[in-house]
Amino acid sequence: MTYHTTRRRILGLTSTLALLGSLMAAGAVSQASPLPATSEASSRGFTPGEHFWEALALEPRDAWSRLRASFQWQDDRYNERVRHWINHYRANPGNIVEITERARPWLSWITEQIESRDLPGEIALIPFIESSFDPQARSHRGAAGLWQFMPGTADALGLSRNGAYDGRLDVVSSTKAALDYIELQAEQWYDGDIELSLAAYNAGAGTVNRARNAALSRGERGDYWSLRLPTETMNYLPKLKAIAAIIADPDEYQVALPEIEDAPAFAKIPLTRPLDLTEAARLAGVSHEALAELNPGLINGSASPGHARVLLVPADREEALIARLENPEPTAVAGDAPIGGDRYVVQSGDSLSAIASRHGLSIVEVRQHNGLSGDVIHAGQELEIPQRSLAAR
Repeated sequence: MTYHTTRRRILGLTSTLALLGSLMAAGAVSQASPLPATSEASSRGFTPGEHFWEALALEPRDAWSRLRASFQWQDDRYNERVRHWINHYRANPGNIVEITERARPWLSWITEQIESRDLPGEIALIPFIESSFDPQARSHRGAAGLWQFMPGTADALGLSRNGAYDGRLDVVSSTKAALDYIELQAEQWYDGDIELSLAAYNAGAGTVNRARNAALSRGERGDYWSLRLPTETMNYLPKLKAIAAIIADPDEYQVALPEIEDAPAFAKIPLTRPLDLTEAARLAGVSHEALAELNPGLINGSASPGHARVLLVPADREEALIARLENPEPTAVAGDAPIGGDRYVVQSGDSLSAIASRHGLSIVEVRQHNGLSGDVIHAGQELEIPQRSLAAR
């Protein structure tokens, strides 16, 4: 593929250096026989016995530095069309900060997915252009999610949609689908040219192919920059490369990016049974809002293995939730009395039987605990879910 670069060799060198550092720390490399000083090290006054890693002076890693290391298109920041959008964005640096702050839960993980495919790191910023990094974003044309998939494209890529789940809003599923789509189009139509594939991602392959054929018939190269496309698509890559140029050197453009760790902010919990977000939040020890923000695809507040394979939770709550799912609270036996409970707000489409089943209770128990005369409930109604103790021993 034409977008493969020397990055793999760089990663290999990094791994080698890391291994060498470990060997030196363990004493496997003799301090009496240091590495020969390079001409650069000699000119900077390093002595033969100076620690190798001090000489190397590695830059601290965070999500932004990792993303910058994967950029492949930075020469284009001098392009006139790119410069236009750099000036546009730098005129309102607060907007950049606001949008990049919304990227906090997703940036490191998305960068990791792009690295694994050896794609240009700039692609991690497509959600900046498409949705302002809002997983709930919807366009007037019907596109939705971080990557703004239209319903037909989502269906073709296997992103399911129903009354309980929208795969376009699921960041993990939609990110994988978007990267698959970009790679697929690059291979199918453009001999691995990712720029043309991104244009097709925005305008459709038919529009780009016609523009490309017209450019070739004019004796032009037929690359993205020579095409005559709809205005939005003409601006698509210049916008992407402009925001990448600013993130590559925020000091130059006087933008203060939010600090984001170089580690995924979430963990994926495999689903083996239906799980209500309210129950999951209680078991994980986090707020319902925090869990809902990580799982925007669960549009009715409940996760089921039938449509979502995993539930996302804050990374530091993974072990707590897994432990409580594997070792649920004891089930009561006949004769136990209800002792308090959790509050549950009825969602659209809920039934009393479904709520009772999700919490391992009978309809009668939920009805009696809440003083209900029948099984009719309505959205927005608050129920108390009883929790029972073990029988007296």
